[in-house]
Amino acid sequence: MRPAPLLLWLLFGWTLVGVLASLDMLPLNAWLACGAALACVMLLDAWRLQRTASPAVQRDVAPVVPLGVDMLVRLRMQSAGKNLRTIDVHDLHPGSWPVRGLPHRLHLPAETNYAFEYGLTPDERGSALFAGCHLRMQSAWRLWRQCRTLDVVNTVRVYPNFAPLAKMAGLTVELASHTFGARLQRRRGEGTEFQELRDYRVGDSMRKIDWKATARMGHFISREYREERNQQIVLLLDCGRRMLAKDGTLSHFDHVLNASLSLAYIAMREGDAVGLLACTGRTQRWLPPQRDSGGMDLLLGTGYDLQATSAPTDYLAAARALQERQRRRALVILITNVRDEDDSELAMAVTLLAQRHLVLVASLREQAVEQAAQHAGDELESAIRSAAAMHYLDGRERVHDDLNRRGVMTLDVECAQLSSALIERYLRLKRESRL
Repeated sequence: MRPAPLLLWLLFGWTLVGVLASLDMLPLNAWLACGAALACVMLLDAWRLQRTASPAVQRDVAPVVPLGVDMLVRLRMQSAGKNLRTIDVHDLHPGSWPVRGLPHRLHLPAETNYAFEYGLTPDERGSALFAGCHLRMQSAWRLWRQCRTLDVVNTVRVYPNFAPLAKMAGLTVELASHTFGARLQRRRGEGTEFQELRDYRVGDSMRKIDWKATARMGHFISREYREERNQQIVLLLDCGRRMLAKDGTLSHFDHVLNASLSLAYIAMREGDAVGLLACTGRTQRWLPPQRDSGGMDLLLGTGYDLQATSAPTDYLAAARALQERQRRRALVILITNVRDEDDSELAMAVTLLAQRHLVLVASLREQAVEQAAQHAGDELESAIRSAAAMHYLDGRERVHDDLNRRGVMTLDVECAQLSSALIERYLRLKRESRL
């Protein structure tokens, strides 16, 4: 409990009265009487504040929220006292999240309910704790303030940004792919999986005519094909220290998770199954390929709290772990940040994977390096920085060229282009029946 500004002013006034009494301008008894009266008022007001019950507080917050998307938290309060109270409220939200609308001052009448909302923006995935609610209450005569922390605890899970996926539930695969920025190429040839029989249309190939059905129906009947379904895609995610780099407000690893969800959504809509293997140092997290809406939920639940660490990436160990777990042929997409020192180890890893699977290596470019390479400047320091950046990029390109010579597909993209590039390549492989 602390004195409020009004009490400090009263004590200052009582001090002035004491000064006047010491100068014989006021009787000493007047100063003593003022002090006694002030002490009684102070003690009575403090006693009443101490006995005042705290209001009941309830927090309404979604149990699952997307990363980087503004959210609203609602606090509901119910007065337990008999008098009007002035209360300053500050919710104990996760400390690093940007907040709007706190602290909030309210005047809570007796036996009434009050509710207000404030805004938050989650800036880190994983489990987050609302540890309580902090109240600063004023006494009835505004002489004292008391801070109280109410045990109102909530835990929320911050997932990668799934908000764009929810908006595409009613769209076709083509429209959803365009929404992600993917540019689909014209279909080549036909699918390999039989879908249905239909009436012959002008322009249909003779190979598509089902002669048995034609003889039975008395007119031409064609077979309709589609791309083969029930294929498997495995996302092999690098959780090492290279993924700690940031482009904008999100780390490379957050961009990777968002792009992985976008690709998984399209693949599951196409009838394929998507799995996940995340490698962090010596620890690994594995989700076997899943399909349908339940598979999307499992993928979100498995990867929402993954974090990039300062541990180095062991590509060969990750490849061996995937070979042990994934026996069926699949499209393996390794998302990492390739550097020239990875030449031998990465080549061994993808060669091992390519014995059974179709392998695609997606490498993220760093904007800071790109900008340094493009702006040499006139000063020696900037010129050296630009030369080092160009040497670094040349090394990356040599690694990509070596992988291409080994028959491994590669993507070299910035974070903002990752989703569209992955979806484009996946759908192209489906069209070409390479899975």
